[in-house]
Amino acid sequence: MPILSQDEAQAILKKVLSYSQADECAATLRGRTSGNIRYARNTVSTAGQSDNVSLAVESRFGKRSGTATCNQFDDATLRRCVQRAEEIARLAPEDPEYVAMLGPQQYLVPKAYAASTAAITPDVRAQAAADSITMCEARKLTAAGFLEDGASFTALRNSKGLEAYEQSTNVDFSVTVRTPDGTGSGYAVADFTDVKSFDAKALTKRAADKAAGSVNAKALEPGKYTVILEPAALVSDEGLLNRLVYALDAREADEGRSFLSKKGGGTKKGEKLFDSRVTIYSDPLNDQAPGSVFDGEGLPVKRMPWIEKGVVRNLYYSRYWAEKSKAEATAFSGNFIMEGGTQSLEEMIKGTAKGILVTRLWYIRDVDPQTLLVTGLTRDGTFYIENGKIKHPIKNFRFNESPIIMLNNIEAMGKPQRLGGNLVPPLKIRDFTFTSLSDAV
Repeated sequence: MPILSQDEAQAILKKVLSYSQADECAATLRGRTSGNIRYARNTVSTAGQSDNVSLAVESRFGKRSGTATCNQFDDATLRRCVQRAEEIARLAPEDPEYVAMLGPQQYLVPKAYAASTAAITPDVRAQAAADSITMCEARKLTAAGFLEDGASFTALRNSKGLEAYEQSTNVDFSVTVRTPDGTGSGYAVADFTDVKSFDAKALTKRAADKAAGSVNAKALEPGKYTVILEPAALVSDEGLLNRLVYALDAREADEGRSFLSKKGGGTKKGEKLFDSRVTIYSDPLNDQAPGSVFDGEGLPVKRMPWIEKGVVRNLYYSRYWAEKSKAEATAFSGNFIMEGGTQSLEEMIKGTAKGILVTRLWYIRDVDPQTLLVTGLTRDGTFYIENGKIKHPIKNFRFNESPIIMLNNIEAMGKPQRLGGNLVPPLKIRDFTFTSLSDAV
């Protein structure tokens, strides 16, 4: 049952709405089937598969709302789920930021589903893990990796006539490779919509090469350096570029809580705040990194320029803040695309007289939210570049940097790569600030 067709999903949602006695009612049905395999110390430790479908019902009486969930779909359970949402709504306080539910909407045709990914079997996962482990064993290295794939659907329906449905697939892989003595470490990560683009051997080789090449790291004095940041150093759950994109919020800017706030009021929308080569946008129909065509409320997602040639073009408006500000609400697809150049990472290294190659950043924490200043550490392969070649590995650093400053210090941009559902180029940045050394690998 995990992946329901549009007709099957909407049939359940119609039944749910038929039970509603509320002023407004919305129902969301989500399902996912996924599989995974995990290995460490060159040995598979766990593997599994899960299937789940869940329903969430939101009922409203005036400005009061309540939500209930269930994962059984017989008539009695569905009716009870709706009743429970209504019971909660009657007891809830009024929402001061209430916005009426959306009516019917028009959506783009989603592109985030690949049948080949939905058809992945345990044998496919086992072979990927075996390929990764075998390569590392042959080089007397140790691998730890995780592969997860899945297919999912989301269906929405409400009492105002809104109806939405989409399917998606994903493959996520990461591998860390260490030398036997633990002094060398390398890392590779990638994700795909279509499993046909996934190559465990190539990704593991990248991590293995870095692990083997990062032993006997030398210490450099902290300071400001030219750096080449690989996409894994720019994008993650807490990455530098993620923080920038998610900070493009109109309400925070209007309320004076953002780097986009002007002293005395107003925002910096329309101002040039970054290098003119910086263009960031979202596009749910991008071929390499497709996204969702609607958000959690059913608001359509469309191509949206956020930063264009260094100028802040648009801010994210929630439906409440858009209504309050007399602006248009903007749905965010969950991914973003940053334009880059045509150089490969190797070509960027070749064009660097002196600098530092950073594979990955982690443990990133806020220092000053209003300037987006953060601190964190390098890891899993940091190297000194001299005369266009990697000269030797170096010990890891702690850094203090803001993506606002970083995107004003661009020296070069490479070819964009997909990571975390986004498209991001490697960046060469001057005057990147390292504040202290770290002995961790």
